[in-house]
Amino acid sequence: MPSRVAIVGAGYSDFRSTTPGISYKEMMFEAATRAYVDAGISPRRDVQTFVTATEDYWEGTSIFDEYVPDQLGAVLKPTHTIPGDGIQALLAAAMQIEAGLFDIAVVEAHSKASNVRYPERIVAFGMDPIWTRPLNLHPDFVAGLEMRRFLADSGNTVEHCARVVVKNRRNALRNPLAAYPAMLSPEDVLRAPRHAEPLGTLDRAQYADGCVVLVLASAARAGSLRKRPVWLRGGAWITETSALETRDWARATYAKLCADRVYAEAGITQPERQIDVAEIDDTFSYKELQHIEALRLCRPGESGNSLTSGVFDLGGELPVNPSGGSLGQGNMLEASGLRRVLEIVWQLRGEAGAHQVPGARLGLAMSWRGIPTTTAAAVVLEGGD
Repeated sequence: MPSRVAIVGAGYSDFRSTTPGISYKEMMFEAATRAYVDAGISPRRDVQTFVTATEDYWEGTSIFDEYVPDQLGAVLKPTHTIPGDGIQALLAAAMQIEAGLFDIAVVEAHSKASNVRYPERIVAFGMDPIWTRPLNLHPDFVAGLEMRRFLADSGNTVEHCARVVVKNRRNALRNPLAAYPAMLSPEDVLRAPRHAEPLGTLDRAQYADGCVVLVLASAARAGSLRKRPVWLRGGAWITETSALETRDWARATYAKLCADRVYAEAGITQPERQIDVAEIDDTFSYKELQHIEALRLCRPGESGNSLTSGVFDLGGELPVNPSGGSLGQGNMLEASGLRRVLEIVWQLRGEAGAHQVPGARLGLAMSWRGIPTTTAAAVVLEGGD
């Protein structure tokens, strides 16, 4: 039988809009040091394998594995990189433990987005090189088209999307790590210039720098470590078609398929009632609503009205992105998913501070890799005794 996997240590570097005074290696060292102290371990003595999540295009260099051992304490240890989101790397490390290969693993993901001068040009590499890329349009035009179709089919409105921005950036005011806290009104969001009609400039998460490191352990080791374990109940990732011509423009099918797998593994039949807190992708405001519906946290077409009635607020029936999400904390590239897991770990430990969800026992973290992909990854975590 596969070993149960727990998260037993969590570390981070501050999430900021720009970090000119430090390198990604220094951010990684800071996050790793905090994670090892949190777990009460030594990387050289206790950790047996290391997994990082990054895309070489964002780093500006290839074979990124070569640049991580020193600051993680992973010299001469098994190390590999997942060219994908941090939750995918988390699950890759968890599978090594479940297979009985290792007892303790470390997962790392980071963003130094402020070093990237033209991020939209990196994103454009994901476009079809024959039909889409030669149009030389900003990649977010895809988001504008998808937002219009989603709103038309679901019955949600641009006003509902504006309220997503208001909620998440208001939540960020309670989170000392958030890079973009603000007190906004729906009118502020709706008056902002349109970025890719109907998508406004405030509907799009701005980039941020930061790093997250998590320590994973088998059940046999988790009980002997410093922190109360947070258990991995279920996890999955899935990639649907990235072709614009064959995708579902109205629904996040990738998120639904991923959720189906995660909930089946976690034994969850009524996520809208069983999940206590959720950190889900909100790279664009409408994506939070679309993902809420795909993850079955409400009925199709009801996410906007549920949001307006306060269901997803901090203090509501099912708080969504109490940390501020990407709209409030910043888009941290491939580290965005691991940042959501970090928040759920804190929530389940009761360590989230001013944005703590009281009594949270079961949490969901979900990521989307962004335009033009249809890749989702998600985990369900349960607080330990």
